[in-house]
Amino acid sequence: MRLFPIYTWNKGIRNFDHRRNQFKHQPWAQGVILLSCVVIAMLLANLPFTKHFYHSLLETDLAFYLRLPGGREIFFPRGMTVESFINDILMTVFFFTVGLEIRREMKHGELSSLRKALMPVIAAFGGVAVPALIYTLVNHGTVAASGWGIPTATDIAFAVGILSILGDRVPVSLKVFLTALAIADDLIAILVVALFYGGHINFVLLGIAVLLIVIGLLINRLGEKHVFNYVVPWIIIWGLFYYAGIHSTMSGVVMAFLVPMAPRYNESYFRHRSVQYLNRMDEYAGIASSSGGFPNGPQRHFLRKLSAISDGSMGMSYRLEHALGPWVNFLIMPLFALANAGVEIPDLSYFNVFHYAPEVGSVSMGIFLGLLLGKPLGITLASFLAVRTHAGEMPSGATWKMLFAVACLGGIGFTMSIFVDTLSFGDQLPEVTARLRDMGKVAVLMGSLCAGLLGSLLITLVHKLSRK
Repeated sequence: MRLFPIYTWNKGIRNFDHRRNQFKHQPWAQGVILLSCVVIAMLLANLPFTKHFYHSLLETDLAFYLRLPGGREIFFPRGMTVESFINDILMTVFFFTVGLEIRREMKHGELSSLRKALMPVIAAFGGVAVPALIYTLVNHGTVAASGWGIPTATDIAFAVGILSILGDRVPVSLKVFLTALAIADDLIAILVVALFYGGHINFVLLGIAVLLIVIGLLINRLGEKHVFNYVVPWIIIWGLFYYAGIHSTMSGVVMAFLVPMAPRYNESYFRHRSVQYLNRMDEYAGIASSSGGFPNGPQRHFLRKLSAISDGSMGMSYRLEHALGPWVNFLIMPLFALANAGVEIPDLSYFNVFHYAPEVGSVSMGIFLGLLLGKPLGITLASFLAVRTHAGEMPSGATWKMLFAVACLGGIGFTMSIFVDTLSFGDQLPEVTARLRDMGKVAVLMGSLCAGLLGSLLITLVHKLSRK
């Protein structure tokens, strides 16, 4: 009888683990967690008894310092707080995995050939240009003008998650199209951040970083497959980017393109060695073991050998992407949402996206219209031009109505849009910058929500009409 509670407890833990693993592998799981973190962050930033703690925690100093002879102190990394740790270090890991994904798609996936890549890439450029144009038209000549890059990004996690919920209402070809478009969009967004949202560039440090990047490429070309030999250059490159005036997260993309894709062992070697290890395991099958069964001591040794050769038969790039994926999706991105979506809203004017002041402009209107209207119009018009000029092919089984409906989901900016927002308006007074960024974040959330709802509604409507 005393064993029953223990058995029930263990069974409950196993059921919880099973359900957690099932949830983790759902394509919409990341979107649900991110949305929950946005709500929590907004509550923490606005409730009277939590907002002081929330902002104080984000502003906590994390920099280490060394005291030199003579009383001089050196801080490293300079100005590192909890918020900047998330935005400058953890987001570097996010951009590293994005770089790995882009590189994989360029090598083997939807961006691997000119014919495959041209249609979504052209559509992605349209989806960047039109929102930027709308934002600029709204805010030209005002203090909000520098935020034009905010409505240009698409959040792949939310967009693909909604498509998975909609199921077979969307042709598979359009799901592939939107995924490839979002990947190309990420690459364009990375270039936008690197070129337009860095600080004053220190060319000496940048030159040293470039030299280390060349050394990393040489190490790659020489066939080095051990990850440790890349770690030290990666850390130094991050530090050089951090102090050179180029946003440090861009170093993550550079690092991703230094990682070897080729495996350490080829297929014939893997087959030969695995057969050897399996045969040796059969030889030791009859040996008694203190554990009472399979595997015994010698068999465990050969299982470790099999595991090592299996890992070595997959490229470092794939192994890192697979290993970092859960950490990025279920830790780094939720932390980013918690740190950046917490906007303190002192009055309801933050929700008035159509308010416009002559000198200040309207960051909210520019972002909202850019995401909700600019994205689908840009993607659809660019796709239409690509098809008419035979530069690209219409996704099989798709119609223009359904393509436009799916393009509306491209207006879900969220992660990258909020990230660009945190880099914008830095040349203004601190209080002006803070207000513009907060209003921008609210507009990103509202525009992304409306774009997701509009896209889902149009997809459902077009699907119903096509069945009549």
